[in-house]
Amino acid sequence: MKSLAEFHARGVRILLTDIDGTLTEHGRLPPHSYEALSRLTASGFQVIPVTGRPAGWCEMIARLWPVHGVVGENGAFYFRYDGKKMRRHFVRGKAERSADRKSLREIRAEVLKEVPGSAVASDQFSRLFDLAIDFCEDVKPLSKKDIQRIVDIFHKHGAIAKVSNIHVNGWFGDYDKVSTCKLYLERQFSLSQAEMKKKCAFVGDSPNDEPMFGFLPYSFAVANIRAFLSQLKDKPAYIASREEGAGFVQIANKLLALKD
Repeated sequence: MKSLAEFHARGVRILLTDIDGTLTEHGRLPPHSYEALSRLTASGFQVIPVTGRPAGWCEMIARLWPVHGVVGENGAFYFRYDGKKMRRHFVRGKAERSADRKSLREIRAEVLKEVPGSAVASDQFSRLFDLAIDFCEDVKPLSKKDIQRIVDIFHKHGAIAKVSNIHVNGWFGDYDKVSTCKLYLERQFSLSQAEMKKKCAFVGDSPNDEPMFGFLPYSFAVANIRAFLSQLKDKPAYIASREEGAGFVQIANKLLALKD
């Protein structure tokens, strides 16, 4: 891993970014993060949030934020608003989603019974594909042991589980952030995977961003990633010196300064 000062590539034109703990600070979106998004877009960068947050949130983000589109629920879908119409792509069909919801209800009941203090995330009502278990957003923070117990319950039922900075997200299917980002970049920009690695960068902050850190050579993290580095096999290539939204602003400024 290198410091942000050591990044000198000038070919990046597409920035994919996590939201919680990356753009936000203490759970809120500060003005300087939103202003950095606006400056990037105004300068010709295509910005795409890649998040574990739900479909309901992503509808608003795609429509109102200064972004090209958004990948949500850890790769379950992407939304793009072209100024006239919302374009939506879902990875799993209606029949699969119906079966998934039944299985996720069983997991939900087991988690709440077996892991005292856990709770269903407050944004669950806006979700279409996954189950989000809150371990510190609106509940008293759980121990690492309890968080791992939640992950283990998902795995026992054959589900995928990823840990963010606030939730354990679980789902059924063979998609993740990387697979849907590849699909987005191929369909929306006609990029090959080799071109993606030259023209795209990613910013994240937690273990559920690890697939993206491994996929793109130009991968960044804000400083709060340091709490999770021991858990990551694929680490970010560059780390900002500041945490959360302030770190994102540092990364945005670096990309803007290097723009041809």
